[in-house]
Amino acid sequence: MVQYKSKMVSDTEQGIPTKRLLQIVSRFPDRKILVIGDLMLDHFLRGRVNRISPEAPVPVVRIHQETYVPGGAGNVAGNLASLSAAVNLIGVVGTDESGFKLVADLKNRGIETSAIFRDGERPTTEKVRIIAEHQQVVRYDRESTSTITPKAELEILKSMTKEIPHCHAVILSDYGKGVISKKILSTAIRLAKHYHLPITVDPKVEHFKNYKHVTCITPNMAEAWGGMRLLPREDESSIRKLGSKILRALKSESVLITRGEKGMTLFQNHAPLAVTHIPAISREVFDVTGAGDTVIAVLSLGLACGAKLLEAAKLANYAAGLVVGKLGTATVTQEELKKVMQS
Repeated sequence: MVQYKSKMVSDTEQGIPTKRLLQIVSRFPDRKILVIGDLMLDHFLRGRVNRISPEAPVPVVRIHQETYVPGGAGNVAGNLASLSAAVNLIGVVGTDESGFKLVADLKNRGIETSAIFRDGERPTTEKVRIIAEHQQVVRYDRESTSTITPKAELEILKSMTKEIPHCHAVILSDYGKGVISKKILSTAIRLAKHYHLPITVDPKVEHFKNYKHVTCITPNMAEAWGGMRLLPREDESSIRKLGSKILRALKSESVLITRGEKGMTLFQNHAPLAVTHIPAISREVFDVTGAGDTVIAVLSLGLACGAKLLEAAKLANYAAGLVVGKLGTATVTQEELKKVMQS
């Protein structure tokens, strides 16, 4: 029986040679990752503000740039592709223009999209952000959060059963838009365990207690407290107890709590429980959009290459430090990751 008496891992104990991390990154192109989850189109309108509207006390943004990039599970897949991994993506889009734009963009990134189900009964999730200079003025969403249709669920289950045996890791990207049903979740976990594959989850608070027996779950602080239905606390002792409670509730191998400017804390299901804090990489933060997608992508890719959990978490921390220094939904490359580790 696991005893949840925790110990902090010292800097000496957690020290990992840069050479070892670089060896792991060099294996990225040999890995194939399956991503299952909620697909989104992130739509950015960028401009300048020179006046306030005479119709209401709001700024008038004169648009000079419009871009579209994959969001949600699509951004996870985009990060993996940017790191030279092979990626197969399973999810649902509508038959609308946004859906066609999203799938076309994913294909252009070299991502396998044949298992994306097109559902004419629901819109493609689209998040539209209006940005003036570097400040987001407003965001509006087009989406459906209802459970996907039985037909869509069946097609996803078929695709999962076909693809998981040929992958090196499975990622579940749950944004609460209806794709990660209980049946899809339980089947993915069962198949990953059967084939001895790491399976990781970027969680949704409302589904938190369903993610049992996974390799790693990667909540941010708000998701970790909310998922356990507890009031947030700031002291380190409470956070260590929180990680222990999550492991006990989910019976998972580990939990990696991302903590913004404070870095990350990894809890591993050992006896005694190992708790390792990984400080954030110090750099200027422009935008945290999609940083969680980068974390789970790099963590999972590291595990797929045979990295230990702490090694994979260290790589994810480096990648997160890079992506928050970019504007908008962004990805990192192998070259950028290697460079920041050697600097």
